[in-house]
Amino acid sequence: MADETQVLFTELGLRPEILAGVTAAGFTTCTPIQASTLPRALAGHDVAGQAQTGTGKTAAFLLAIFHHLLNREATRNPKVSSPRALIMAPTRELAVQIHADALVLGSGTDLRMTVVYGGANYDKQRDEVSAGTDILIGTPGRLIDYLKQGCYTLKHIQTVVLDEADRMFDLGFIRDIRYVLRRLPPAEQRLNMLFSATLSQRVLELAYEHMNDPELVQIEPDKMTVDRVTQIVYFPANEDKPKLLVDLLQSMHANRTMVFVNMKREADYVARLLQANGFGAEAISGDVPQRKRLRMLKDFVSGDLPVLVATDVASRGLHVPDVSHVINYDLPQDVEDYVHRIGRTARAGASGDSLSFACETYAFTLPEIEDYIGHRIPVGSYDPGNLPKLERPVPAKPRGDRSRRGGSSRGRQADVRSPGGGKKRRRRRKKKPAD
Repeated sequence: MADETQVLFTELGLRPEILAGVTAAGFTTCTPIQASTLPRALAGHDVAGQAQTGTGKTAAFLLAIFHHLLNREATRNPKVSSPRALIMAPTRELAVQIHADALVLGSGTDLRMTVVYGGANYDKQRDEVSAGTDILIGTPGRLIDYLKQGCYTLKHIQTVVLDEADRMFDLGFIRDIRYVLRRLPPAEQRLNMLFSATLSQRVLELAYEHMNDPELVQIEPDKMTVDRVTQIVYFPANEDKPKLLVDLLQSMHANRTMVFVNMKREADYVARLLQANGFGAEAISGDVPQRKRLRMLKDFVSGDLPVLVATDVASRGLHVPDVSHVINYDLPQDVEDYVHRIGRTARAGASGDSLSFACETYAFTLPEIEDYIGHRIPVGSYDPGNLPKLERPVPAKPRGDRSRRGGSSRGRQADVRSPGGGKKRRRRRKKKPAD
C-alpha cells in the first residue's frame, strides 16, 4: 500500500495532452485507488474497484477514458450524435461534479464533454447532446429519455463507466442500468470500469454480466479514512445539543463545516437555528430545487456558505473538497454511515476533524461504531453552565397550497370556518322555539 501511494502520474505513460490536464488540476502523486486501477485500465483491462467518494476514483476513470479515446480512431454516425464514452452516475450532483472534473483534467485535449441530468435545462441539454459529444455523462433517467428520442446512439461507445454502483441499486436504478448496458457494443469491444463503495454480491454480478473479465481492486478505504481523522465524542443531554453545537462552531471559527443529522426535518431546524445565531448555514435535502442545490454547493465550496447541514441520503454523491470539520449532531444508526460522514473531511489523502454528539436519543449506536472502526473514540468535555444562550430560530414556513396562506382576509376566514359550522348554528336556532 505504501509503495502504491508514491506512484507519480508522470510514470504512467500518459500522453502529453493528458498530463497537461493533470498539471492544471494540481495532481502529482496518485492516491491508492488511482495507483491500483490506472495501470490496469491504461493497459486496456476492465476494472471493478471498491472506492468511496473522495478517494480519487473520478480522476482515475477520467484519465483512463482520455487515454483510451485518444489512442483509438473515432467511429461516428454522421446522421446522429455518437458519443465514444459513457459515464453513468446515480445523482445529479455527482454527474455535475464529474463533468467539472472532466473539463479540468481534459483541458489539454480536444475531447467534447456533455452532462445531462433531471430537474433542469431539459431542452438545452437535449440540444447539446444532439449537437454531438465525445464523452456523455449523466443520470440514468435523463440518459434513457434522450436515447429513446433518438438524440444520440450508443452503437459507437468505446468505454463505459458505472460510478457508485451500490448507490444505483439503493436508488432503484438497476433496471435502467441494464437497459443502457444491453444497448452498448459487446463488452470485449469496449473498456469497462465500475466503482462502488462496497463490492457486494449484487454489484459483482452486474460487473461479471456486463464487463469483460474485470480485475477486482479493493483498497479498504474505511480504515485509511478513519486513521486520518481526529475524532472526539461528546455526551450532551438532548437540551444541550443546540447550545453545544453553536459553542463548538464559535470556537472553531467554522468554515466549510458539514453538520450531519438523521432526519430531514431536523436538518431544516438546525439550519434555521444556526442562522438565528449568526452562522451562514443551509440545509440540503431532496426537496431543494436543483438550481438552488447547485448554488448552495457552489457557495459551500467557495467558502461563502460556512456550514452545510445534511442527512446521509441528501449528501450521498456530493463531492466537496477541503471540508475542515464534520459534526455528527446525531450519531448515525448505520455504522458504515459514520465512516462515510467523517471521510468528508479526509479526502484524497487529507486530514480533518470530526466531532460527534452521543446524545440520549442516539448514544446506543456508539459501541457498534467503535467496534466497527476498531478503537474507542476520545471523549470531549464541556461545562453546561458555560454554554451560550441561544436566539430562537425563525419558524419554518408552512407548506401547502399558496392560496391558503394568501388572499384576502375574507378568504382566510372561510378556510378557518368548518364547512358545516353555519348549518349547525342554524339548526340550534330552530330548536329554541320548540323548547
